[in-house]
Amino acid sequence: MQYFDPHIHMLSRTTDDYQNMAAAGIVGVIEPAFWLGQPRTQLGSFVDYFDTLIGWEHFRASQFGIMHFCTMGLNPKEANDVELAEGVMKLLPRYCQKDNVVGVGEIGYDDMTPEEDRFLSEQLELAKSLNLPVLIHTPHRDKVNGTKRTLDVIKESGINEEMVLVDHLNEQTLPLVLETGCWRGHSIYPNTKMSEPRMVALLQQYGLDKMIVNSAADWGISDPLKVPKTAQAMLESGFSEAEVELVTFKNPINFFAQSGRISLDMVRKTAIDQTKTFNDNRVTRGQEPVVEQDPNK
Repeated sequence: MQYFDPHIHMLSRTTDDYQNMAAAGIVGVIEPAFWLGQPRTQLGSFVDYFDTLIGWEHFRASQFGIMHFCTMGLNPKEANDVELAEGVMKLLPRYCQKDNVVGVGEIGYDDMTPEEDRFLSEQLELAKSLNLPVLIHTPHRDKVNGTKRTLDVIKESGINEEMVLVDHLNEQTLPLVLETGCWRGHSIYPNTKMSEPRMVALLQQYGLDKMIVNSAADWGISDPLKVPKTAQAMLESGFSEAEVELVTFKNPINFFAQSGRISLDMVRKTAIDQTKTFNDNRVTRGQEPVVEQDPNK
């Protein structure tokens, strides 16, 4: 089977991760704009980061047979530095029009401050103006109230809820999103957030419509293979291969296909050619390059 991880921060991961992901059947990923683990202090660091997402990281994924897309946005943890956030908002329209950018995100709440309110609303307006899907980050603390507040802001914005994916859901917050037209995202994590058995139980209880799983793997303790591991757990619990494919491949791609820049027909394993370079740099670092025949010919 083939899989698609619609929320993973590959800039934080190693080439070993790409190799293991490809071997497990992951053929495509979406990398949402994220924070670095410490606050950025200058606008130029956002420019370099956004350039990396649409440039080097897009190339690096291709060197392991994985298609790489991304979403652009101001992370809620960085929305509270107002001067810097205002600068980022001026950058975003240009980056959101790049070919491999399939949405605005991840945006939402961290501490639920007035500043976070402001920049969440502004980015929803940006998504509306560009007709792009939105990836919403729900807060790790006070998650139920944070999700309720997020859904209120989405409704007030007037954005089509079909264009919104609310992520990091769990047993308490999924029912809230089920009352809306939004898509439902779940991050499968070691020790925290959702586990494979808990995710399977939610799928059994609530069905597969608009249900999406991801690894949200980043620089912390996380696992970039959680999508195929969830797929295996689904199979072992009695779901069919077609049902597994819906949740772990078709649903996420169909959501982001609303951008017009990705589709089910487009996403597939690509041929590896590690003789290629990006700004004269190779992933092989002097090692013997891998070159494959195109599997689609």
